Amino acid sequence: MDLCQYANPTTKLLQPHHHRRFTLLSSPSSFSRRRFIVRSSIPSPAQHAKYNNELRAAVDAVHRACRLCVDVKRSLFTSDGSILEKNDQTPVTIADFGVQALISLELGKLFPSIPLVAEEDSAFLQSNNLVDSVVNVVTDKSSSQDNALTQADVVEAIDRRGEFGPKPATYWVLDPIDGTRGFVKGSEALYVVGLALVVEGKIVLGVMGCPNWRGDKSASKAQEYEKESGIIMVAHAGCGTWAKGLPDVHNTAVNWYRCLVDGSTAVRKGRYCISESQTWESLPLSSSFGSTTNKDNVGDEEVLLLPTCCGSLCKYLMVASGRASVFIQRARADRVIKVWDHAVGVICVEEAGGKVTDWNGDQLDLAADEAERKALFPPGGILVSNNNLHQEILHIIASKSTVNS
Repeated sequence: MDLCQYANPTTKLLQPHHHRRFTLLSSPSSFSRRRFIVRSSIPSPAQHAKYNNELRAAVDAVHRACRLCVDVKRSLFTSDGSILEKNDQTPVTIADFGVQALISLELGKLFPSIPLVAEEDSAFLQSNNLVDSVVNVVTDKSSSQDNALTQADVVEAIDRRGEFGPKPATYWVLDPIDGTRGFVKGSEALYVVGLALVVEGKIVLGVMGCPNWRGDKSASKAQEYEKESGIIMVAHAGCGTWAKGLPDVHNTAVNWYRCLVDGSTAVRKGRYCISESQTWESLPLSSSFGSTTNKDNVGDEEVLLLPTCCGSLCKYLMVASGRASVFIQRARADRVIKVWDHAVGVICVEEAGGKVTDWNGDQLDLAADEAERKALFPPGGILVSNNNLHQEILHIIASKSTVNS
């Protein structure tokens, strides 16, 4: 079914409905009080698609969130910014909470019946008296010019949840910042704001924003985008995957271009991404090929690994844009795979011509976590590819490992 053939029918939607320790390293910087205006657009193939209104709102919200990230990150490294640390040693900043609150508020105004499945909750913000800091950064980027935001507004937005059961459900999935380690390091490591809409159990649209993306000639796009700074990628079921540079005050007229996966047909010649917490030797393909990160000296029995730390969504972005051929991740008993690390990437890759499955070759089960829709339990792990290489890699996996269902 081609969802691009629909002329925006009314969508039936659902009704809405651990405390962690931090160390405050410094006080938050003040942010300038300016109204951030976004005139968002969507690619022409999606303008009359079934969920074009939802896509337009998602693009607008992610764009605002990316600008929030840029401003907060600038404050972290040009003055005494506020950096927090969760008790699991994962860095987190005001930006994580600000993005989640901002996107929740923006979408909640337009689609109040659609719940949100997202990473953060407000308990640790409140315990460290940091809600006001989030209110400040969200107010700066919010589209609302009505009543001033309050602490209660932000807390409610961060904690907006849904009630689920075994039946297919409709909800937003948000990763406020995927790759927070790279964000706080101030390095060139990519970080992504990822938002997807699931309708009756199916991912129907997705938007990824990567503020520190750098264009290059290896991506399948026009030369005019070679030097772009930042990217926003969108996908709608049946309408393809599209991207453009993040518009700013100096470059507001930025056009969409079509994203396609790469054309690699030989497993050895593909370009690979793996989780930064895993090694090539821990994966089944290592029994057939070695690996190297030196693109100028890839041996006959080696594959090229692309260092793309941090997070999972940047790897999906790499595959969907044609920079990488494969992203492969092994499931681990000591770590739960979260839906927000994958949902938006799935539709962006698939609409670009790629494929995403578990190691058995089956689609990811978004309803495996019936109560909260937060966790994925893919047998073996997750395989993301340009489609050409998918079956051969699954065959290698099957021959070299035991995948439990």
